[in-house]
Amino acid sequence: MSFIWGYNWVLVKEAMRYAPPFDFSAIRTIGGGILLLGVLAWQRRPLRPRNILMTFLVGITCTTFSVGFATWALVEGGAGKMAILVYVMPFWLILMAWPLLGERPHGGQWLAMVLALAGLVLLVEPWAYHGDLFPSMLAVLSGLSWAASAVVTKRMDRDGDLDVVSLSAWQVLFGGLFLVLIAILVPSGPIRWTPWFAGAMVYNVVLTSAVAILMWFYVLKVLPAGVAGLGSLATPVLGLFFAHVVLNERLSFWESWGGVLILSALAVLIFQGLKNNR
Repeated sequence: MSFIWGYNWVLVKEAMRYAPPFDFSAIRTIGGGILLLGVLAWQRRPLRPRNILMTFLVGITCTTFSVGFATWALVEGGAGKMAILVYVMPFWLILMAWPLLGERPHGGQWLAMVLALAGLVLLVEPWAYHGDLFPSMLAVLSGLSWAASAVVTKRMDRDGDLDVVSLSAWQVLFGGLFLVLIAILVPSGPIRWTPWFAGAMVYNVVLTSAVAILMWFYVLKVLPAGVAGLGSLATPVLGLFFAHVVLNERLSFWESWGGVLILSALAVLIFQGLKNNR
């Protein structure tokens, strides 16, 4: 999941040269939703969502707001830094999950939180930040919206209303419809369909908006919300790496060490998971 999303920051950044941001987001989300509905039909499972209101709420927060804000931020800022700011999400999620879900961090999770937070601080380099405030705020809003959707999803799971494939399909479709409306209302130029852009769109529809979304909601179903959020922190590290390799966005000394700390936090979580499993 983190590999798919990490590389996609580079693809979306490049795709903005061929398509307006909301047009691109609308096509990829609606396409992913239709693909997932096809999976439901193939499995001969009920197409109707179990809890329409909660599914709609997840769609607005996880797709309309989170995807919309993140794509907009990529238009204004660099792919690597925007990925990092969006992935402050796990810390918003831990703060929300503690009072709303009763998920108090324990054991190695505290160490993982400290390491991950220190890593994000080094990655952002607030003492040397020279970027624009606007794209940074968009990225933070994207992370906040994503965290809120995760809390709603865990509530659905506790109420027995969570079907991973159904929720993945309908939340993408519900959220994508609003992105379609925004794309229609916001003046923009035409999409330039090239072989490269078509390939990037297929990647986004199939892998980003279908496969990785399925993985995320499955992770949310089987793990505590805070642990799931911390586990996604590999994504900004991969996003920084791919931005450096593909877009030549250079990694600073502090960004490199920030990535090391985040990977260390992931190692702590893996070790604790293996220990608990035994």
